[in-house]
Amino acid sequence: MSEKDLQEAQRPIKESYEDKPEKAQVTLSARGEEQSDVRSCSVDIGRAIYEAELHEGAAGPGTGACSGDLLLGALAACSQLTAQAVADAFDIEAEITTEAHGDLDLRGTLGIDEDVPVGFQDLQLEVTVDGDVNEETAAALERYTERYCVVYQTLVDGAAIDVEWAFE
Repeated sequence: MSEKDLQEAQRPIKESYEDKPEKAQVTLSARGEEQSDVRSCSVDIGRAIYEAELHEGAAGPGTGACSGDLLLGALAACSQLTAQAVADAFDIEAEITTEAHGDLDLRGTLGIDEDVPVGFQDLQLEVTVDGDVNEETAAALERYTERYCVVYQTLVDGAAIDVEWAFE
């Protein structure tokens, strides 16, 4: 899809959401399911199935993505797509790449030390823009990418998680 095609494709969608805000409400879902090996699972998002496994530092096989990799992948993908869309809207001619990194201490998730948090302690997102972009446009690209990236905003602002257990 060319640059202007994205804006044209989004125009009627935006108009529809302005006229009927309830149309903009969507629910995404993912379903995890156990596989034959307790160290792996499949994750079905309805349009694709991904395989996940325990990190090798937690006795996983180390051959596939762990859940932390998937979280970082979601951040990188969302930031990448959002930056591309924002650049398109500003007619920015540039090559954009994103990298997400996260630091965690596996002693937390393995229950070795109760004082060590479970999960990422720090996340880093690197966005590289290779092109002739003036300072004002660069600031707008950064501001709007961060503002409209769903995963980034969810991680920065946090989201309430309602948990329901069912024992059958």
